[in-house]
Amino acid sequence: MKKLIFFFVILFALILSMDSCSSSQQVAYFQNIDSVNLAASKMLYDAKIMPKDQLTITVITTDPEAASPFNLSVSNTIGTSGQLSTGGGSLQGYLVDNDGNINFPIVGKLHVVGLTKTQCEDMIKTKIAPYLAKQETPIVTVRMASYRVTVLGEVARPGVVPVTTEKMSIIEALASAGDLTIYGKRNNVMLIREDASGEKSVHRLNLNDARLINSPYYYLQQNDIIYVQPNAVQARNSAIGSSTTIWFSVVSILTSLAALIVNIVR
Repeated sequence: MKKLIFFFVILFALILSMDSCSSSQQVAYFQNIDSVNLAASKMLYDAKIMPKDQLTITVITTDPEAASPFNLSVSNTIGTSGQLSTGGGSLQGYLVDNDGNINFPIVGKLHVVGLTKTQCEDMIKTKIAPYLAKQETPIVTVRMASYRVTVLGEVARPGVVPVTTEKMSIIEALASAGDLTIYGKRNNVMLIREDASGEKSVHRLNLNDARLINSPYYYLQQNDIIYVQPNAVQARNSAIGSSTTIWFSVVSILTSLAALIVNIVR
């Protein structure tokens, strides 16, 4: 009977070892990084303007008066007393409509959807050139003021993540949300994306696989939604996992029964 108890102890130790190994394989990111060719990831990512983006556009010339018609500013404000006052204000944003257009001062309607920041700046320079003196070389700056992504599910701090640099990878977004909890599925992260026509698509990403770096979904677009699904195995116990808990209970019961039988036989 003592041999039987010893057998159960050894079995329990093996189960713990196997579960620990399995958990390690599920948690570690980019496990095969040394065997993956990352040449395909050599690129400089540029976000493209989408419908409903909020753009901030500034035009600067050597003659401030020449540039002023192209810089709309919010000059009228309502004070605490309810009175309308006028001041310098801040630059007014341009909301891209569903057709991908903005109404730019003097020039009129501009189609900006699908353009990168640099392409949009170049187009505006070309459009306003006829209205400036020949010696004027305008500096046009376009910023996507509404660039953000949403991270939900099994992360430490779910919420909306602002992207100030107009470039964010899925790893950066997850890091901004405090990384995945021990309950999150690293091999099946859901990415929900909407294109310029409003069509949604769902993509499954495996953080354990280093080939993710070469994926077209490694860098996020504005308004992307990342959902980290809960891991059913780990959700019940963050320390050792639910499967180990079950086996621990079974082995404990069997060990207790074996000890009771030994006492009875004696």
